[in-house]
Amino acid sequence: MLILTEGQAADSPQFITALKKMRVRRPIGRPRTRPDAVAGDKAYSSCGNRSYLRKRHIKAVIPEKRDQAANRKKKGRQGGRPVSHDAGLYKERNTVERLINRLKAWRGIATRYDKTPESYLAGLHLRGAMIWIKDLTRTTP
Repeated sequence: MLILTEGQAADSPQFITALKKMRVRRPIGRPRTRPDAVAGDKAYSSCGNRSYLRKRHIKAVIPEKRDQAANRKKKGRQGGRPVSHDAGLYKERNTVERLINRLKAWRGIATRYDKTPESYLAGLHLRGAMIWIKDLTRTTP
């Protein structure tokens, strides 16, 4: 699943939109619309994102920003509890980062030569298919 934004826009505002579109495949039956956990970096540490995850009973594997932690501590007991952080699950987040780096290794995606969002999205899908096929041939005996 890919969501395009303007070039100067950050990706963290698209967090909830991406989660609404996401489907988790199962061996049989319909895909789930709610993952067990979501990992992200500190950019996704907003109160809105965390409350959305809490409402849907999804574990947030997102570290807390220093300024948010300081603000929470400054409020004392009214600031709430510190956020929990599963370091083991957070380490697995690098899988996504490596995929993004592999996508950007293709010059057309890294430099955004395509003029229209449709052609850029088509390039992302093409590059994703190329990566998938290459990995598939590596793992197949």
